[in-house]
Amino acid sequence: MNCASVTHIGYVREENQDCVETRTFPDGVLALVCDGMGGERAGKEASTQATQIFLECMEERCQKSMQTYEIRNAMMAAVSAANTVIYTSAKLNYRNFGMGTTCVAAFWNQEGVTVVNVGDSRAYYYADGILQPITVDHTLVNFLLFSGKIKEEEMETHPMKHMLIRAVGVEKTVEADDFFLPYTEGMKILLCSDGLHGFCTEKEMQMIMQQEKTAQELADALLQLALEKGGRDNIAIAVVTE
Repeated sequence: MNCASVTHIGYVREENQDCVETRTFPDGVLALVCDGMGGERAGKEASTQATQIFLECMEERCQKSMQTYEIRNAMMAAVSAANTVIYTSAKLNYRNFGMGTTCVAAFWNQEGVTVVNVGDSRAYYYADGILQPITVDHTLVNFLLFSGKIKEEEMETHPMKHMLIRAVGVEKTVEADDFFLPYTEGMKILLCSDGLHGFCTEKEMQMIMQQEKTAQELADALLQLALEKGGRDNIAIAVVTE
């Protein structure tokens, strides 16, 4: 298994509030993307804290071979720990009021890939020439769509299409979604913030993921795609391949 990551401030923002990390463990590899939110520097602090706490929790638990359910439990506990730290930080410092972050992580071992997510940073699964989303965005427009209050074609122009209804650190507790995908020969995993998926179509990303390139080359090509679209947000990308 090979993993690679890249991040870029983009051409519009004054600060990069996205964080991305990859780590190798005895039993597999981990990729993580966090996209911070909040006033002034609070977004950067939130994404940085979430990344650090998540990795510390996983490093503590994953120094031995684990079953899939143990990996899932470790990842869910890591999200919860990050949530507690960020929520407490915001309570102790008024300048950090409203701070929070998205979080999407994938752990790939011999059995397959375990994914957890909160917010609208996404995980995608590539196999047999097709790129498919694994995660579902925790956004207001998705909630309205699933509730039957808006139609799919209204999502793109909705005035609150970027509003999150779930994020790490905003509430005292947080509920993360989790997924498991069995190993398939030739599969690839893509994690990214909305600096990529918010401006590039799945077809465009799929065309890059179809290429026979290294994980780093794929990540770099996806970053270049986002920048060619104007680089209107911070961009964070992680790619895991066989």
